[in-house]
Amino acid sequence: MTAKGATDLSRGQYGVRTAMYHGGDAAELAACAAALAEGGEHALLLVFFDPGFDAADLGTRLKLQLDVPWQICCSTAGGLSPLGYVEGGAAILLFEAEAFAAMGAVVPHVADGALEAGAEIARELRARFDRETAGRSAHGGGPLALCLVDGLSNQEETVVAAFDAVLSDIPLVGGSAGDRSAFRAASLVLDGRVHRNAAILCLLWSDLPFRIFKSDHFEPTRTRLVVTGCDPDRRLVTGLNGAPAAEEYATVLGLDPLGLDRFSFAAYPVVVRIGGEHYCRSIRSVEAEGLTFFCAVEEGIVLTLARSRDMVGALRETLSAVSRDLGGIALVLGFDCILRRVEAEQRQLGRRLAEVFDEFNVIGFTSYGEQYRAMHLNQTFTGVAFGRPGAALREAAE
Repeated sequence: MTAKGATDLSRGQYGVRTAMYHGGDAAELAACAAALAEGGEHALLLVFFDPGFDAADLGTRLKLQLDVPWQICCSTAGGLSPLGYVEGGAAILLFEAEAFAAMGAVVPHVADGALEAGAEIARELRARFDRETAGRSAHGGGPLALCLVDGLSNQEETVVAAFDAVLSDIPLVGGSAGDRSAFRAASLVLDGRVHRNAAILCLLWSDLPFRIFKSDHFEPTRTRLVVTGCDPDRRLVTGLNGAPAAEEYATVLGLDPLGLDRFSFAAYPVVVRIGGEHYCRSIRSVEAEGLTFFCAVEEGIVLTLARSRDMVGALRETLSAVSRDLGGIALVLGFDCILRRVEAEQRQLGRRLAEVFDEFNVIGFTSYGEQYRAMHLNQTFTGVAFGRPGAALREAAE
């Protein structure tokens, strides 16, 4: 135990200290983080917290209690840890200065000119970061970009495109902040200040070897759904195949349109083909006018109904391949779609997933969407796996 209410999950790994806080008190959470940090110098603090916390209060308390130069927090739709899926509390990660360097920036008001502003902020941040890390040797590691976006902003694609314009040579992963499954308000915190309708970019230099990855578990069928009515700004599809969207989606599945819910959307995803690969475009909810999505949609795109495969087996296969490439995994920082969690609960996969999380030391959060390189994804597990110092690496095709 790091302090009252927290479980230390660090497992003696080099470079990153981790813990899960299980309560709901901001002062106690900050005390747990401070106890975890005791005796070390750290470059970055990450806290993924339940939306029941007051974000401003939590951010202030962390700044007062921890002498860590960069502190980044976000609200979530749930936690991930070696213990499995976690409800409430917070995941805490501290990156030690001996092995890491970090620098962060916020892109405010992403709904207003995020493409230009995001690229300029990323350019300025990279210039400062490159100067800061000029003397560091990679040893199999190097620069990494972490991207956190307000999951209710509907601007993830724009933000990721802006960052990719400047950081295309740097591996990027991340997740969209949420608020359990309420879809009302998500919070991002950078160095004690709360931001909404915003994005945070963190550049991280790792002396440890690492690999980014993505894992999904669906396969396309032959059933097509053409978007024939759409409000792109709201990610709202009003028509599919010339019929009302919710009715057509339910009809091809043989379901009652009045019975559509998040379990339906988790079990029957739709995908879009891009560059020879299929990417999920998850449905968020049924509205009076149609179906709202977690990803950008536009009129004319062809959606393909997909069927689920073995979620647990697919994730284990992905992480096993990464582990072989790295010569072993010390820690996985993961971002897991909320609809995967819904499906896992519906299919009673929690215990089996917890075994995978424990085997590969996964910590992170359930997200409203996932970032991977230049893509914003849904119903996917993205993340970064850190290896151990001096591990023999294999060439990897991510």
